[in-house]
Amino acid sequence: MGKMSALPRGWLRPSRPGTPAAVEDPRERRAIKLELIIVFTVTLGYSAAFSLLSFVESLLREARLADQQVALHRPQASIEAIDLLKQLLGALKLIGFAALGVYLLWRAGIALGKVGLSRRVRGKDIGAGALLAAVIGIPGLVLYLISWQLGFSLAVVPSLLEESWWRPITLTLSAIGNAVAEEVLIVGYLLTRLRQLGIGENASLLVSSVLRGSYHLYQGAAGFFGNLVMGLIFGRVWQRTHRLWPLIIAHALLDVVAFVGYSLVSPLVSWLP
Repeated sequence: MGKMSALPRGWLRPSRPGTPAAVEDPRERRAIKLELIIVFTVTLGYSAAFSLLSFVESLLREARLADQQVALHRPQASIEAIDLLKQLLGALKLIGFAALGVYLLWRAGIALGKVGLSRRVRGKDIGAGALLAAVIGIPGLVLYLISWQLGFSLAVVPSLLEESWWRPITLTLSAIGNAVAEEVLIVGYLLTRLRQLGIGENASLLVSSVLRGSYHLYQGAAGFFGNLVMGLIFGRVWQRTHRLWPLIIAHALLDVVAFVGYSLVSPLVSWLP
């Protein structure tokens, strides 16, 4: 890792090279606001509302949070072939969420390169993604374990899928789907639209980060606050660099390690839920 002095001065401050200007026409502004409501009602906003209700339900149970369990992946059918297809459909739905945001930006005349989705993934994008994954992943795991031990979070089990030849494949595809859907919608799409509405960079970053944390609230305090911090870091990196690929790569790496790695490691250690 390079020395901190090698970082450009002011790298944490947002910059806006080549980004869409704020929309002044009242009709277009109303259209953007309506679009945001519709998009997040059927995608991650719905997930946030569902997550909140799940968390409230967990709080109302007699058992403390640490004694309750939530599984991120569970069997969807008793017939293996049907289960496989349903798992694949789940990943496809996430890609569809991202495609919706990309399509709406494209239809609005916003080049995808301006939101960080250039056709070519650069080597530095991969390196930056791996670094971000390490920066977020290790403290995030520690935060989760502490929160769980203190009784503020549920026991999160990444997968209850039976061992099979396709389990690592579907878990990896789910990780990629999560990464693409969340980073495209919560960062690239939402922050771009909020800029067009003239919302300040810091306020937009906070909205995006709170939304990211809220649809992880079903996991408990660590799910919310861990993803809130992740959102603040990821969002600021995007505001500064206008590169979305490092965020997608980092998120995918985090989820692959969590989903696939858990299945391999959990039988060998005793300190995981």
